[in-house]
Amino acid sequence: MKKIKIKTINAIAAEGLALFNDRFAVNPEENDPEGILVRSSKIDLTPYPSLLAVARAGAGVNNIPVDEATEKGICVFNTPGANANAVVELVYTSLGIWLRNVEKSIEFCQGLTGMNDDEINREVEARKKKFKGEEMAGKTMVVIGLGKIGVGVANAGLHHGMKVVGFDPFPAMDNIHNLDPQVTLARSRREALSCADFISIHIPLNNNTRGNVTTKDFLEFVKDGAVLINYARGPVVDEDAVLAALANGKLRGHISDFPSVKFMGHEKILLTPHLGASTAESEENCATMAVHELKHYLEFGNIVHSVNFPNIETIPTVDVHTRLTVINRDQPGMIGRISNILGAEHINIINYTNKSNGTVGYNIIDCAGPVSEDVREKIGQQEGVLRVRVIPLENRGH
Repeated sequence: MKKIKIKTINAIAAEGLALFNDRFAVNPEENDPEGILVRSSKIDLTPYPSLLAVARAGAGVNNIPVDEATEKGICVFNTPGANANAVVELVYTSLGIWLRNVEKSIEFCQGLTGMNDDEINREVEARKKKFKGEEMAGKTMVVIGLGKIGVGVANAGLHHGMKVVGFDPFPAMDNIHNLDPQVTLARSRREALSCADFISIHIPLNNNTRGNVTTKDFLEFVKDGAVLINYARGPVVDEDAVLAALANGKLRGHISDFPSVKFMGHEKILLTPHLGASTAESEENCATMAVHELKHYLEFGNIVHSVNFPNIETIPTVDVHTRLTVINRDQPGMIGRISNILGAEHINIINYTNKSNGTVGYNIIDCAGPVSEDVREKIGQQEGVLRVRVIPLENRGH
């Protein structure tokens, strides 16, 4: 049986790669892959004519040209929640460092090198007041964006003794069900921001959220003296607006995982080098989820956690010989046209499943017999069809 070719870009955790079975050939040097596994490198789709899917081992997909992929019928996956615990822990680690002046106090201690114990003790007692900080307990944490990471940050805030307020204009019920009932849900972003001591941002980066944290409709609503935390994506924050807010006292601090020229060296900004998901556990979780997504799609056409196609899964029954998948622009009449073509060729449809996300329609058609290349081409020539795949299932081991 022909192997399915996978190209890896960046280092992918071995625990994930081990999940590929002998149906797959995995090679970072593959020139014509059907699937790509990537972490943070930018992807150019042009060199890969056979590409069917890209799986990002992480949540953000700003390194993948998603719109172009959609037009080419390429499914783009991410791994939401796989790195959630790593990001949640780092948010509170960094906030603790900022509140307790840990970074500056470490620098102070390093400057004591060469002194004897008596001298060190005298310096410590004389100057430790300079690093006096404050506690999280009793403060109000506002979480903007209640995906898996945002919910984790909100719930953890309660464990730190804080009052927690959350806001998400389009909350996913699967995530909200995991939100601790003690978290207050605000009716508007303005309502949430007005009570914040700390604001943690957890929104995806897209055309609607780029520069979302700016003066108008965001910082203007913030209580004076708040601390802004960004462990989402750098460009969701308008850097000039944040710098102005730090200068006028609207913000007293900014914690970010995204260093930039404008932020470097600012005394009120604490930066980490994009460490949010940089743990062994997170990388393993992301790789494992990404591999599962690619395998299920390339072997059976099932879609879970796609950012550009509707999510849809069906288990083929033992009498299915061939699975046909059709990706099309969301327009009326498509199901009828596909069914008519198959009927005219006397191909018996055992199961037909269709789903749309409002932009793209995805069809899984299980057939009792083979589907020829001629039939595949006839369906592919229909107006609005982006891609057609024929997946033989007769040798799957039943």
